[in-house]
Amino acid sequence: MKIKNGFTLVETAIVVVVFSLTVGLIWKQKANIDAMTRDERRKTAINAMYYALEESFYSENGYYPEQISKDVLPVVGSELWTDPDGYDFSDVRSSYKYEPANCINGQCKEYMLSAKLEQEDKYIKANR
Repeated sequence: MKIKNGFTLVETAIVVVVFSLTVGLIWKQKANIDAMTRDERRKTAINAMYYALEESFYSENGYYPEQISKDVLPVVGSELWTDPDGYDFSDVRSSYKYEPANCINGQCKEYMLSAKLEQEDKYIKANR
């Protein structure tokens, strides 16, 4: 009788399947973590813009602007004006939106800031 060293085809197939499933689960979890990180960046940007509007702009002027930008809210870090997908705030493809309301001559009484998130519902901040 011969003694055979090595693995059988069934053993090798089982190892390949288990390894593939493990890699697939890790890959999916990494994708979820990356999406959560991008969502947190979006929330941070919206919060920074919100507090700049409320604490800086409104307290000095008594109204909200019709449009926001780096020039209008210079206290907001320049990196926050670009969403995680690389689109500038003014780009229609950006996940960030500023919607003023009740405006007269560029002076608005209300606004809504929002960010489209990947893992959660839309993140919204409105005037106080």
